[in-house]
Amino acid sequence: MSKCAFGVSTIEYLGHIVSRQGVSADPSKLNAVVDWPVPTFVKSLRGFLGLTGYFQKFIPHYGRESFPLTQLTKKDGFLWTLEATAAFHKLKELMFQNSPQS
Repeated sequence: MSKCAFGVSTIEYLGHIVSRQGVSADPSKLNAVVDWPVPTFVKSLRGFLGLTGYFQKFIPHYGRESFPLTQLTKKDGFLWTLEATAAFHKLKELMFQNSPQS
């Protein structure tokens, strides 16, 4: 019975909180995004983009907002710039602002 729940108003499912009000990102996942340090390597950047990409439905125009960071994942393309810093912080901000809180 540990895999099912009856009579609950909210439930966590695949990193989301599902309730009568709708679907929102799990607050622990939001904290992981907010606390993510500025990437210094492509691997860390890919991890950040993977996590934010999983929750892209909460970020309007995710593709446009993440484009400067996505460009850095190309072969021999990792050169952190002010534009990358701005995009990184904006994605973090948008992720937190646009996720409905449960």
